[in-house]
Amino acid sequence: MNLGIYLSRTAAYTPDHTALVCGDQRWTYAQLDSDSSRLATALQGAGLGLGAAVATIADNCGELVVAEMAMCKAGFLRVPISARLAPVEIEHVLVDSAARAVFVGPRHREVVAEIIGRHGLDCRIIEIGADGPAGYRALLARGEARSVVADVAADHPAVLNFTSGSTGTLKAAVQTVGNRLANMRKVAMNSELHGADEVYLAPGPITHASGMGILSCFFHGATVVVLPGFTPSAYLETLEREKVTNTFLVPTMLNMVLAEPTLADRDLSALRSVTLGGAPVSPARLREAVEAFGPVVNQGYGQGETTSAITFLSTADVMRGLHSDPELLLSCGRPIFDTEVRVVDETGTPLPAGEVGEVVARGDDCVREYFHAPEVSAETFRNGWVHTGDLGRFREDGFLFLVDRKKDMIVSGGYNVYCLEVESALYAHPAVFEACVYGVPDEKWGEAVRAAVVLKPGFDASADELIEACAQLISRVKIPRRIDFHTELPKNRNGKIDRRTLRDRSWADADRLVG
Repeated sequence: MNLGIYLSRTAAYTPDHTALVCGDQRWTYAQLDSDSSRLATALQGAGLGLGAAVATIADNCGELVVAEMAMCKAGFLRVPISARLAPVEIEHVLVDSAARAVFVGPRHREVVAEIIGRHGLDCRIIEIGADGPAGYRALLARGEARSVVADVAADHPAVLNFTSGSTGTLKAAVQTVGNRLANMRKVAMNSELHGADEVYLAPGPITHASGMGILSCFFHGATVVVLPGFTPSAYLETLEREKVTNTFLVPTMLNMVLAEPTLADRDLSALRSVTLGGAPVSPARLREAVEAFGPVVNQGYGQGETTSAITFLSTADVMRGLHSDPELLLSCGRPIFDTEVRVVDETGTPLPAGEVGEVVARGDDCVREYFHAPEVSAETFRNGWVHTGDLGRFREDGFLFLVDRKKDMIVSGGYNVYCLEVESALYAHPAVFEACVYGVPDEKWGEAVRAAVVLKPGFDASADELIEACAQLISRVKIPRRIDFHTELPKNRNGKIDRRTLRDRSWADADRLVG
């Protein structure tokens, strides 16, 4: 078994078709296949064997995609490092993974070199965009453009997906070759995402959700466009210039794109699918997205521990929600393909439709362990199921509704308050650009509901106005007791609003912690 064969097979079928675009660089399928084989053989020639850990840390660039395909072919363990990590976090990943080589962009060259030198790591630095013997181009020139097909088992580790989740401690979901193959099959089977002339734009870091579908694109001969750096204007200009058919956005990016003044002037007629994911999207934002992009908006739900999306809210579902079933706009969809999803109580017993419990999943795309973390693994991976840490409920017709992260739920006066529900109420106000709800200490109620809000440019609203607007949509016990206005909200390395940072500031001097 080898994940790289799907690129090579497509290269044999359509060698001259454009496979990869990044800025002014373009690779045909033949060139991408050749370059990735050259990298693979050059690394093998440098002494890296099957299962060797190879890290990458750079801003988005085409070379990262070439390197990923090389690792697939050679059976290396890919260690993608987010370019947003702090030096101490980069250090943890490089040391914990025992990386033998690292592809590094110019912005991170000195940090990586200092870490390797201080720890005496047997790790080769390959500089992207640099000349000289340590450069990417020099390594490519030393390789051979011959077939590379390392035969690996389904349970062979393919990717260490490092994430902090809600705990703040970096841990890596061990995604196997079998997990990645299941992801490729699942995305490739989704007819809503693919067509013969597909052009997929990855606007966010391809080390994370934006890059998860790249292999499936190569599987069926699509063109992948990688955005070097995200800005709303650059994103829209690329959609128009490259006649992009499919793309992916996290909510933070969606907010920025919807606020971009040039949005209405762009020709986005080639778009067939805009997939939203990475965090829940409010009904108000879904409506705005459909108004901006047309009836092409859908939403997926998954996490690094499941490799793929485990539920999907199709474009038809979104349109049904807009016209006849508004509750659907709060759903993250139905379980898809061969993944099994349940909502369970604390004992793992499945709950009936309508009752809130933890969302768990199992299937070929679901991870079985964290790297070097047996205790955390035992908490998350139990009896073949991934315990997502998300609270949700099923509707009778199989649609899943997320209500909160288990650790984010607010308990106020004995009532469970779900942050996502309060945030959806805030987003329904036309002045709200971003919102984050969290619990703060309260002597009487234990916890009180607080919100941090960023207003849209040119809009104005008072805290009292927003609180009263929430009271029209949700119970009084759930409305924020206080709303703080910010110019921007803290974001984590994946571009999601960092609720934990806001919450921790309020609990720093508390006598006890809740949740």
